[in-house]
This record gives sequence, structure tokens and C-alpha cells, in this order.
Amino acid sequence: MNSKDYIKNATKTESVNFETIGTRLQTKENIRLLHAAMGISTEAGELLDALKKHLFYGKELDRTNLFEEVGDLFWYMAILADELGFDFEQAMEKNIEKLRARYGEKFSETKAQKRDLTKERAILEH
Repeated sequence: MNSKDYIKNATKTESVNFETIGTRLQTKENIRLLHAAMGISTEAGELLDALKKHLFYGKELDRTNLFEEVGDLFWYMAILADELGFDFEQAMEKNIEKLRARYGEKFSETKAQKRDLTKERAILEH
């Protein structure tokens, strides 16, 4: 298979309906959610790039830059939390409840692989 054939076949399965997406993007909620998610992804990439340069290129770890990226991540997460109607404390508490249900008081590889997703979802929904 050559690259042109691959692209032709791969794009047949693309799930984009531009009319529907255009309609969905016309809401303030969806624009804010998309902005937040894109920003989180971008800032996480910048944080990862800084670590890559330190670990693989031998560059000095720029803690000030990492501090900045964490702050930027919080900024985008604040937009997401605001739009979804929860605060950081709620998310943190539910996350710890979920982790305790999954691991008890200590991580284990076995428990990580044998998760009760139904129980975890119930904790997050309650």
C-alpha cells in the first residue's frame, strides 16, 4: 500500500460531520470546553518538552519554566472546572476516593490491572 492509498482509505472512516460540529461549536459552553482541553494539552506538551530536554539532551532542569507550565495548566483547568460546574476541592476529594477504592492505601500493579471501573464510576457520580 502506498501513502496515497492509505490516506484515501483512512479518511473514509473519519467521523467528522462538519455541519454538526459547526452547530455544536456555536455554544459558549462547547467553545470554552474545547479551549480548555486544547490549552491543557498544549501546556502538558510544553511541560513534557522541558523534561525531555533535561533528561535526553542534558539541559539543566528549568524549574521556573516547569512552575510556569503548572500554573498555565491550572489556568486552563479553572476554565474547565468553571464550565462543568465543579471546583478543584470536589475533584481532588473524588479523585482520592477513587484511588482508595482502587488501591486501598498503597499502589500495586495487580490492583492497577484489576480495576473495578463500575465502583470507581459510582464514586465519581455520587
